[in-house]
Amino acid sequence: MAAALAGLAMACSPQAATDEKAAAVTNSGKHPVSGLEIVPVVVSTGENAHEFRAELADTKELQAKGLMHRTELGSDEAMLFPNEQPTARSFWMKNTPIPLDIIFVGLDGRITNIAAMTEPYSEEPVYSVGSVSAVLEIAGGRAEELGIEAGDQVSW
Repeated sequence: MAAALAGLAMACSPQAATDEKAAAVTNSGKHPVSGLEIVPVVVSTGENAHEFRAELADTKELQAKGLMHRTELGSDEAMLFPNEQPTARSFWMKNTPIPLDIIFVGLDGRITNIAAMTEPYSEEPVYSVGSVSAVLEIAGGRAEELGIEAGDQVSW
């Protein structure tokens, strides 16, 4: 009986839900909430490398929607916004209820700047420093936690 209750408690735990979501992503190649393709994105800090499972927002429509209305983003989840042509970018947090770290990736694949812990629902834009080839959004505070900073290499 105790073993059955322990199994039931594990099945209802937040960690079990996170593990199930990760398994769904791994098995399908699509994100269970957005349905977007998942691509691996690696951020190399020099000392360490961290791999994120990034939802690929590769059309203007998907980029306009971004992570709006999402109430959670796992510690190893991200959204990648590649540019067709390198250009300066700006992002806002309209309709986004969770804080994000918005990482701007320069033409050489290195981080130009990071807008850390962006304010949920804010319509104030945050800007790239110069032209970028992509933008990566991760959970707010995660860049600092992992030691990610300007100059680090991003690849996908």
